[in-house]
Amino acid sequence: MSSEKQYIDLYSEARQMILDHSSAPLNAVRDQAFEDFKAQGFPNRKVERYKYTNMQELFAPDYGLNLNRLEIPVDPYEAFKCDVPNLSTSLYFVVNDAFYAKALPKVTLPEGVIIDSLNRVATEKPEFIAKYYAKIAKTNEDAITALNTMLAQDGLFVYVPKNTKVDRAVQVINILRSDVDLMINRRVLIVLEEGAEAKFLFCDHAADDRNFLSTQVIEAYVGENASLELNCLEETHYKNVRVSNVYIDQQANSRVNHNVITLHNGTTRNMLNLVFKGEGAECHCNGCVIADKSQHVDNNTLIDHQVGHCDSNVLYKYVLNDKAVGAFAGKVLVRKDAQKTTSQETNQNLCSTKEARMYTQPMLEIYADDVKCNHGSTVGQLNDAAMFYMQQRGISVEEAKLLLEFAFINEVIDNMELEPLRDRLHHLVEMRFRGQLNKCEGCKLCK
Repeated sequence: MSSEKQYIDLYSEARQMILDHSSAPLNAVRDQAFEDFKAQGFPNRKVERYKYTNMQELFAPDYGLNLNRLEIPVDPYEAFKCDVPNLSTSLYFVVNDAFYAKALPKVTLPEGVIIDSLNRVATEKPEFIAKYYAKIAKTNEDAITALNTMLAQDGLFVYVPKNTKVDRAVQVINILRSDVDLMINRRVLIVLEEGAEAKFLFCDHAADDRNFLSTQVIEAYVGENASLELNCLEETHYKNVRVSNVYIDQQANSRVNHNVITLHNGTTRNMLNLVFKGEGAECHCNGCVIADKSQHVDNNTLIDHQVGHCDSNVLYKYVLNDKAVGAFAGKVLVRKDAQKTTSQETNQNLCSTKEARMYTQPMLEIYADDVKCNHGSTVGQLNDAAMFYMQQRGISVEEAKLLLEFAFINEVIDNMELEPLRDRLHHLVEMRFRGQLNKCEGCKLCK
């Protein structure tokens, strides 16, 4: 049986149950997403953007789904004790795919700001959600997005009105929780109106030692002169499969800083589609990957310059040990009318063992003639001369290796705007290189 058949049969049999436990805006696009999924099927390695990850294999196992919206017994505020020192955040939780509303942070948001369950807001304000939902995450262009759209029933909604600044960073903890192997389909919709500003830290954790398969689709609309910082940190475990598609739409003079950090995982496939819709916008997209054992991390980016006078900067760095596999495929597309574009795309990688594998494919596709665009990639091992130099000064082989890896990866972390988060990640990365899980006092998630 093909991998997609079980999902086609599932939707055909459980369609009414899915509709009954969701809202009109989400339901309005389900059937078309289903048809798009049937037409495409799971992408195989012949599909350019999926050539480095076997999606058929990842989706073949028979996972359970909570389509009937049974309540998951967990108190995330009790289970989760980790924090970022010196970083004051508004802390929210999403348990599997459901926004946790039983307890909310005791903070006062600026007037008009909404941080809530996507399904709840879609029920109360269907026309407002329908204006944005599934508009830039097109189901006819990506099978995983189609699958998520046909199955997702809830997630997170964030709205920041015109000229409003959310001073306190918003921290969202995605907790995977189940007594059985489980598939989760989560949606995130972020809308920043003209002149709005907000910073987010999304953290993925697994609370149980089960096989999890999570699909996530994030749609972010960044209005004219708006500013978005989106940090995504994964600290799960080797039984977790994570497939995340991020879609960002930037208007004139907007600014985006998108950072994706993979510290602990099983198999991870991240896709970023960012489109410049207005002139004078800029983006900084950074990736940091540390993988060992048999972990697999695949990052795929597309920066689409549809208009002129925009700047994009892409920097992804990998450190691979043992038999880990990494992949980076990034394309910068400069369309005919996108004159005065500036773009830099860089992928640098360290393979610390002979068994580690890295696949890298940075690309430029340029149809304008007045641009400044560069790209490059490197794959190498630790510098023998530097290792020798440190050992001559009494530093052990293990410590010298750690220092070189740490220095290599720091460039990505230093590009992040939140200074307390940078300091925290420096600490987490060091612990990761030392082979230690950074378990905070009282935390029951990092087992």
